Amino acid sequence: MAGVSRPPSSPAAPFSQSDKTEFLEFAYAYPAEAAAIPALVDKFRKAMEAGKADALKMAREDSESAKKAGYPFRPHSLETEWTVAADTPRFLSLRSQTYVYTGGAHGMTGYDTVLWDKERQRETSVKALMTSPTAFAAAIRDRFCAELDKQRADKRGEPVVAGDDDFTKCIDPLDQVLVPASKDSKLIDSMTVIIGPYSAGPYAEGTYEVTIPVDAAMRKAIKTEYQDAFLTP
Repeated sequence: MAGVSRPPSSPAAPFSQSDKTEFLEFAYAYPAEAAAIPALVDKFRKAMEAGKADALKMAREDSESAKKAGYPFRPHSLETEWTVAADTPRFLSLRSQTYVYTGGAHGMTGYDTVLWDKERQRETSVKALMTSPTAFAAAIRDRFCAELDKQRADKRGEPVVAGDDDFTKCIDPLDQVLVPASKDSKLIDSMTVIIGPYSAGPYAEGTYEVTIPVDAAMRKAIKTEYQDAFLTP
């Protein structure tokens, strides 16, 4: 109605859902920054519902098999949490950690990322920002490999001697989860490479996170139309 001012809409609230049954312990959460974007809310809702349905089906089947075989059933777990890695004027960068347990000796942890382009109001990907994956990999490889081996040496208590296996040689960073990050919420100032268990070392070493600050070479490997969203070294 003309002449009537409306109060500002309430800010979005973070989302969190969890429940525990005899079959499955389930949890899913994402931050307020994602809850403010309908397309991401829809994306996460679908992923949550599908993931829970599949996990519950598997848990019930495992319970039935355990009963028939006469051994104890161990309840399953599926827990996902999304957090903000960068919230700049151009991009919202989210990362997730998902823990899955299906009754074995130990659970597994996986990672994912979502990149939202605020200017174009759509989801994009880290690789879509690159001039080419080959150019980007070349721009970060030396620093990535050096930092990965430093972290390996810290965990193992001795220098890494390169061999033919993935636990000693450098791995391809673009085969891992790449997360744009920002410390000041103004520009993307680093790229975090998340490497899950078994990819760069044995399970006992857990996850590796290699953070690579933006430098001239990395920025040059970003398409021109996105470079203004990245720190100028």
